Amino acid sequence: MSTVAERSTARKRALLEEKVLDEIDDRLGTSKWLRNAMDKIFPDHWSFMVGEIAMYSFVILIITGIYLALFYSPSGSVVVYHGPYAPLDGQKMTQAYESVINLSFSVRAGLVMRQAHHWAADIFLAAIAFHLCRVFFTGAFRKPRETNWIIGLTLLLVAMLEGFSGYSLPDDLLSGSGLRVVFSIIQSIPFVGVWVAFTLWGGAFPGTSVFFTRLFVIHEFLFPLILLGLLGAHLGILWHQKHTDFPGPGKTEHNIVGSRLWPQYAIKSGGLFMFIAAIVFGLGGFVQINPIWVYGPYSPARGSAGTQPDWYVGWLDGALRLWPHWEFRSFGHEIANPFFPGILLPGIVFTIMYAWPAIDRRLFADNEEHNLLDRPRDKPLRTAIGVGALFFFADLTVASATDLIGNALNISFELLIEILQYGSFVAPIVAGVVTYKVCNLLNAQNAHPIQRPVGGIIVRDARGAFHTLGAEHAHEAHDGDRHGNGGDSGHGGEEPGLEAAGLEAAGLEAAGLEAAGLEAAGGEPAGG
Repeated sequence: MSTVAERSTARKRALLEEKVLDEIDDRLGTSKWLRNAMDKIFPDHWSFMVGEIAMYSFVILIITGIYLALFYSPSGSVVVYHGPYAPLDGQKMTQAYESVINLSFSVRAGLVMRQAHHWAADIFLAAIAFHLCRVFFTGAFRKPRETNWIIGLTLLLVAMLEGFSGYSLPDDLLSGSGLRVVFSIIQSIPFVGVWVAFTLWGGAFPGTSVFFTRLFVIHEFLFPLILLGLLGAHLGILWHQKHTDFPGPGKTEHNIVGSRLWPQYAIKSGGLFMFIAAIVFGLGGFVQINPIWVYGPYSPARGSAGTQPDWYVGWLDGALRLWPHWEFRSFGHEIANPFFPGILLPGIVFTIMYAWPAIDRRLFADNEEHNLLDRPRDKPLRTAIGVGALFFFADLTVASATDLIGNALNISFELLIEILQYGSFVAPIVAGVVTYKVCNLLNAQNAHPIQRPVGGIIVRDARGAFHTLGAEHAHEAHDGDRHGNGGDSGHGGEEPGLEAAGLEAAGLEAAGLEAAGLEAAGGEPAGG
């Protein structure tokens, strides 16, 4: 039990703390800002959490990257290995490769950290790509969010470069072969390529011993700082603007329906971070990735078959394999073959992606601001273009493994290349046409396996009789909602099947029927 003196001291301390906080609040206005921040609403749809998966993967990348940097030696100087891994004993290698081998076998938790770092990078890129696809197919890039679309694309591009630079730091045979390919691509740039390549590598490939020091600084400082800046700008704009949401009951272009930042959304987001951390470190501890001791140290005179880069640059490797043997020479200059698939193709792809908000605005003559999202079926042409692009990238990614596929299926390498070359044109067109027709069919039938159960909606009136609202009534209700309630694709508004009785229905929610003594059979819309 506390004494009178202890209680008096505690009371004085509380008054002093309150006075200090009041003084700070008078000058900075922190209480008002915190109150507004804690009351901010975030939508509840699961797809909005994918961006947070990318953010939390980036946090894990920073934590594990700091740990790895304590033991990595960014030097290209050649040494003779005499470490715990016996198969490499006595072999010549760079200090960079030796430090990663020692990190994997001699440093406590080194291998877990290295593999968790690699898995987090793959998940980080996958989450960004999935998030961009969601933004594209739902039209979340439209006015006023064009700037965030550009920032997101730049974030993807820098993350790819960051991932590749980290993948190249160990100087094993696999990453060294990838660096040789990149050196050739940069060298193929007309007029300036040779100078840029020699400046980065410090000379002809494989470069001087300072190359890994430069690569380490770029990977450890330059790209992470750019990513932090882009991520901060992305979140700042998201915070300032109204968050997008899928149409549904009670949702309009001028409000947000969801959970407050504190405590609901914060608890949900914190749980997601713990889940992502558990998955990443679980993979790092139990699933092997990038075993560089199997590949061996890099040597310019050596090469290996069956090697592929990480998935996010696989489409570029596939483009190099599928591109025809074209080169141009004129006026004493040559445009080498790697320039077209390695520089020109990615340049065209990313230019179209950066310009897509303007292209979409012209295609649909839409200059309005949008806070409610489209369903993919609502814009069949946009969805068809997006699916066609995904099939194009998938074809190129498959092409990055032509040697493995050819050996597994006993198909000649030349035949497989020819099939995938035709596939890079045919597959996107076929997929786009099929997607366009499916979207139009879904719009015509208004079918949805989750939102609208097969057989219609069953309601019960005050006398206990059951009535079925057929598919045609559901279709009319949906059209009425879209034209009368700002494009709402949920079940808000009035159901025509109940209008004659003066009844109001709010989707499948029973609350909208209680006033008339009715019960609705169904569930809340999925919001897709």
